[in-house]
Amino acid sequence: MKTSMKTTTTMTAPVSAPAMTAARRLAAAVAAAMASALLFHLGTGLRPHPWLIWLAPLPVLSVALRRSARAAFAIAFIAWLGGESQLWGYFLGTLDMPPPVVASILIGTALAFGLAVVGTRTLLVRRRTLTAACFLPVTWVGLEYLLSLTMPHGAWWSLAYTQADLLPVLQTVSVTGPWGVTFLVLLVPSAAAVLLVPGVAGRVRVATVAVTLLAVALGYGGWHLARAPGRQPGKVALIAADQPDDPISLATPAGRDLLDRYLARVRDVAANGVRVVVIPEKVFAADDSSLRVLSEPMVRLAAQRKVDVVVGLVLTRGGSAHNAAIEFQAGQSRPAVYHKRHLIPGAEDDLRPGDEPVLVPGPAGEWALAICKDMDFPTLVRDYRRRGAVGVLVPAWDFGSDGWLHSRIAVTRGVESGVAVARAARRGDLTVSDPTGRVLGETRSDAAPIAAVVTALPSPAAPTLYAKLGDWFAWACLIALAAAPASLRRSHDRCTVERNAASAANASSSPPTRHRSTTVKASDCT
Repeated sequence: MKTSMKTTTTMTAPVSAPAMTAARRLAAAVAAAMASALLFHLGTGLRPHPWLIWLAPLPVLSVALRRSARAAFAIAFIAWLGGESQLWGYFLGTLDMPPPVVASILIGTALAFGLAVVGTRTLLVRRRTLTAACFLPVTWVGLEYLLSLTMPHGAWWSLAYTQADLLPVLQTVSVTGPWGVTFLVLLVPSAAAVLLVPGVAGRVRVATVAVTLLAVALGYGGWHLARAPGRQPGKVALIAADQPDDPISLATPAGRDLLDRYLARVRDVAANGVRVVVIPEKVFAADDSSLRVLSEPMVRLAAQRKVDVVVGLVLTRGGSAHNAAIEFQAGQSRPAVYHKRHLIPGAEDDLRPGDEPVLVPGPAGEWALAICKDMDFPTLVRDYRRRGAVGVLVPAWDFGSDGWLHSRIAVTRGVESGVAVARAARRGDLTVSDPTGRVLGETRSDAAPIAAVVTALPSPAAPTLYAKLGDWFAWACLIALAAAPASLRRSHDRCTVERNAASAANASSSPPTRHRSTTVKASDCT
């Protein structure tokens, strides 16, 4: 018994203090990465919880800013990749994107986030405190904007859409576009993380700037919402019927049967004072010979009920197929035809894109025609607003799980340029929003055999600053980002001068004295 006890004692070795410290630091890094990954998971994606994105970067930043550059990068990379990996199934399964493309998107953005956090740390070490607090939001705005210009999906990818249901925050897009909202949601946690670093200089300035910008944005949001336009006497209706994925040819009995169902539903809603009806994207397929199956009854119905009807279909003419929206106007025998200008790569390679805007007479002004993915491009809607459009009629087709996200992208486009949006999507949401982003009516397309939303048309609003000036804020962020290396060089030179002065002072002093005002740690200049 004694021998056993002695053996146990000799085999137990105390854990050294450095080992315990290293273990604690590793545990803190893992905990921070996991916490941020969870918050990114819940605060972004197809149906985000809007307030969580304001917190998501804080755990990883609060730890990464106190670690080496390598450790900071690793923690941030893991946090972002862990949070955004939820989109793997959506990209791969729903959108049918190739695995290498999906991997490049998720890993590429994780690399960008990691580098942005390292940049924040570097600026903080160089004592550029305010610049450090702004570096992550400025970098992310620049990344989002450059991707919107270079990728075929426009501004589909932005943190701004997480805030689409927080209307006081969303109003910022009427001044800055989506880029201002992205800046705000990243500035707050970035500034908070900088303020939490012990001994950091310039705390008051960082806190003042962050609080002032947030207060101005929310104050403007409240003021803009208070000036929201009212509603018109006329109504708009969005209707969508369940059907197979592919457009149904009007030359077939199934196509004519589906058309009859839609005609009956249009008659029902028109009896309730509806002025405009929107039917989803690619409901039918038609060519020159079968188009009359649709056009003849729609022209009659529009004239009899004094209602304009927008129908989405695949229209083949002269050997070219287009994703089209046709508006049958009350009292007009010749319909307006719009061809979708931004096609989905891969899924719509067999279609030819359009190149012309189309505006049609509507209640209280002209209304623009757009189709689904067109609304991912701020420039398209901004151009319509400059042409005098007061609203956009949007046939659409979503993928089921992304219905909320796509509807809110369209809502955001409306707030940016000050236009109403009536978007009818199959396998998604039927949504009507006013120029401030208030959702006036909404339902799922599968809520009924033929789902419908009927609501009063919003009144026109004045053009926004963003509609007039465009992406000025995104360009300002790019210019600031381009100036960051010069700022780092200046701070490095200053550190070098101060360090040399301190070394000279210490060398000439006997006994050595401490120079609080000039001493700089070696790490401050690396």
